[in-house]
Amino acid sequence: METLAMRQSRFAATGAFALAGVLVLGGCAASGGSADEPVTLTFWGTYGNGGNSAQTEVLENELIPAFEKANPGIEVDYVDMPYDGLKQKLTTSAAGGELPDLIRSDIGWVAQFAELGVFKQLDGQMPDFEDLANAVYPGTLQTTSWDGHYYGLPLNTNTRVLVANQSALDAAGVAAPPATFDELRALAAGLAGKGIAAFADSGLNAWNVMPWIWSAGGDIADEDLTTSTGYLDSDESVAGVQLLVDLYQDGAIPNLITGNTGATSTSDGLPSGEYATILDGPWMQDIWAGQYPDFTPIYAPVPAGDGGSISVVGGESIVVTEATEHADAAYKFVEFTQSEEYQLGMAKAGQMTVKPEFAAAQAEIAPYYEAFSNQLETARARLPIPQAGEVDTILNTELVPAFEGEVSVKEALTAAAKQIDALLAENQ
Repeated sequence: METLAMRQSRFAATGAFALAGVLVLGGCAASGGSADEPVTLTFWGTYGNGGNSAQTEVLENELIPAFEKANPGIEVDYVDMPYDGLKQKLTTSAAGGELPDLIRSDIGWVAQFAELGVFKQLDGQMPDFEDLANAVYPGTLQTTSWDGHYYGLPLNTNTRVLVANQSALDAAGVAAPPATFDELRALAAGLAGKGIAAFADSGLNAWNVMPWIWSAGGDIADEDLTTSTGYLDSDESVAGVQLLVDLYQDGAIPNLITGNTGATSTSDGLPSGEYATILDGPWMQDIWAGQYPDFTPIYAPVPAGDGGSISVVGGESIVVTEATEHADAAYKFVEFTQSEEYQLGMAKAGQMTVKPEFAAAQAEIAPYYEAFSNQLETARARLPIPQAGEVDTILNTELVPAFEGEVSVKEALTAAAKQIDALLAENQ
């Protein structure tokens, strides 16, 4: 497996943070701190999404007490927030210099706040960081990177796999979910005229389209994040999107994918038999168990193209803020989050582990996790840049006309690549 040092050697050195002065304005100063002195670490997160949950109960009643017992003199004060409100709180607090020591950050926020100088660089700073980084799924570590360095460690993860409805597969005369692009096309042909869509998805963001592009052998940018042109509009990337466009234009994918809010959602369309397959994550298991108790989802890898079967990484990271005055104590808690006790404790509460070594034990907790753990072996991160939200807007805007037949897939991806080039240039 590629090591941290190997990954870092691929980054281009691009200079200092553009907006690191935020810390000066906020009066924040990073201090080494000492775990030998009594300290209290403030930890912001969204485990309960603003309320009580099994995850917050495990954290507050089992895991934090275990950490405090093993580390006398360090207390952890966990503050739960609504998911939608945490980023706003983080933004306003950074400007006012009132940040916590630790944050459970959405992976999409890491590059943005690293650029602003809010999150602390961990590689080269935190003891044993390289060993900890080498122990997680490579795709999850990618989500913590920015400007050649790492600003957190993966805390929990997820990915999308193909989920199928067996009755819909039976209607097409196939026994198993499609394992390849060609088998997905065959499934669509077998369902033609039967009122069942072969596949459905709810958008054209990177979360939606990158599994198809990567699996076709394409990519969104070069490894050094300097250009999208030549990658997003390559023949391989075009082939991945063309598969979806062809199926859409043949009526095998509903217009939910292009933004029709009146279409049946994937969460309802799959168990009802309206859709044969979708891409989704492990959180759906409990949702379907409550809403569709007679439905048994079938989990399978993303259909493989010339690039293999590759999906996209989701989840959260654990980060240390530059405002902390107790860096050493914060590092100890970050290291604890990577332990078997923490990772499997949260797995029992519905969070997937970021470490392959715990995958088998996690599958004993819930067997359906196995399909997701297997997919995580090759899953990749979306572009780790501060403008990731703009990338999603570009992809949606440019790809919808291709699905509607107004432009070719090549033209759509070329237009998107040029706009993404401009975003990448801002970070050089």
